[in-house]
Amino acid sequence: MTSEPSLDSLKDTAQRLGFPFQERIDDQQCDSALLSRLPLGFARSRQLLPLRELDGRLLLASGNPTDLLSQDEVSRLYGMPISVLVTAPDELLAAINRLYSRTADTAREVVENLVAEDLSTIATELAHPQDLLDLNDEAPVIRLLNAILFQAVKERASDIHIEPYERTLEVRFRIDGILHKLLEPPKLLQEALVSRVKIMASLNIAEKRLPQDGRFKVLVAGHEVDIRVSIVPTFFGERTVLRLLDRKQGVRSLTEIGFSPRDTGIMERLLARSNGIILVTGPTGSGKTTTLYAAISRLDRQEKNIITIEDPIEYQLSGVGQIQVNARIDLTFAAGLRSVLRQDPDIIMLGEIRDAETAEIAMQASLTGHLVLSTLHTNDAATAITRLIDMGIEPFMVASSLAGILAQRLVRVICPHCREAYQSEQQIPGLPATLYRGRGCDRCFGQGTLGRTGIYELLPVDATLCSMITRRVPSGEIKEYAISRGMRTLRDDGLAKVAAGITTLEEVLRVTQEEYADLPL
Repeated sequence: MTSEPSLDSLKDTAQRLGFPFQERIDDQQCDSALLSRLPLGFARSRQLLPLRELDGRLLLASGNPTDLLSQDEVSRLYGMPISVLVTAPDELLAAINRLYSRTADTAREVVENLVAEDLSTIATELAHPQDLLDLNDEAPVIRLLNAILFQAVKERASDIHIEPYERTLEVRFRIDGILHKLLEPPKLLQEALVSRVKIMASLNIAEKRLPQDGRFKVLVAGHEVDIRVSIVPTFFGERTVLRLLDRKQGVRSLTEIGFSPRDTGIMERLLARSNGIILVTGPTGSGKTTTLYAAISRLDRQEKNIITIEDPIEYQLSGVGQIQVNARIDLTFAAGLRSVLRQDPDIIMLGEIRDAETAEIAMQASLTGHLVLSTLHTNDAATAITRLIDMGIEPFMVASSLAGILAQRLVRVICPHCREAYQSEQQIPGLPATLYRGRGCDRCFGQGTLGRTGIYELLPVDATLCSMITRRVPSGEIKEYAISRGMRTLRDDGLAKVAAGITTLEEVLRVTQEEYADLPL
């Protein structure tokens, strides 16, 4: 297998052949109308990208300037002589993926093109499993699903919802935590679309009465995307939800997910402990698993034996043993945790504490020299203590094992490309008169927000707090004590990010409604 030439070698080759060299491809250089004539597969395999017509010649970017045969083929295809511009192969491939992605049909365009076709015939044919298995890439249902997946990745959607109703079929994207309606495909394509998803996820396409879960991977414009599939039967047909995980993003650090310098310092001290439990709390979809991965990325994976029990495994971490929960064979969190304790672990990450049995084993593990990281569904940090006691864990065990509790929410970030200042009409304590918002632009698809960050409430457990837990002090008093010791609440952290122009006040209000009920708005 030959390796890619070095950048210096490529420059020397370009100079020897008399071709100019350019390190970066500017998207403005490219005439997108030219791309439709050159197949994407050919462009990738031959490392060629048509840029624009210049003085009767085609300017062609090439990552392999010595491939004269491919250059001649392009010249014949376009019917004009070419001028070669040499570019590094990696940069050229990125430009090809980026530019061709802009020419792909959207899901709405695919549906509009279906109007002229005999949908009843398509639906009848595609509803049968044997026909679906033989479909080629030009089949309408495949074109539609590919367009939906492509558009979802392009618009940074975390989930795709395919929802059947009595007379309609809706497709919605969840972008930055909010669902947006994408389109209504013809109702007749409902079964075919779901069956196509089942085939990709290796599910039983004949089973329509029971829920099914699966997963598959796709490559979209150079991005490997892992897709988790959940299908459940409803009155009007099977409802499908696809969860998208872009592997290219990888595991982020505590600072990247929104930790303040103070909270980062506290978390690092908690992670340096040899035992105890660190809990991350919040509702479903608040980024708890992302925080656990960020925490583990700070740990020394060479000198520590780190084992995780997850449902599902979202990222592969080098130097970490990861176990996938499988309820079908009774590999639950509790069963997995018992087995892991015999693997001589230093640190255990438990995806979720769902029941009293798992909680008790985790507590005992933390008391016998293990650092345990896990999640729990509670509204704030203080109520996690009450939740554990309500699950049947003795207060003295909770007090002895807890090292710290982190509550969190996700808020949308103001788009940096259309961010603007405005004067707030109301004076809100802790906030300046000048705040920020997004106008809406092409980069954020008119939303005014681009991506999300976390707001946090970190509660380290000290000796006084241990005593309060043992005495079953109400969570409200525990929270007041923590605030007096310097804990920044979800509200305070949210306001700090509003003041810094990271997010909007309305966004913080949306995710922390209970705490903000007293604000004059």
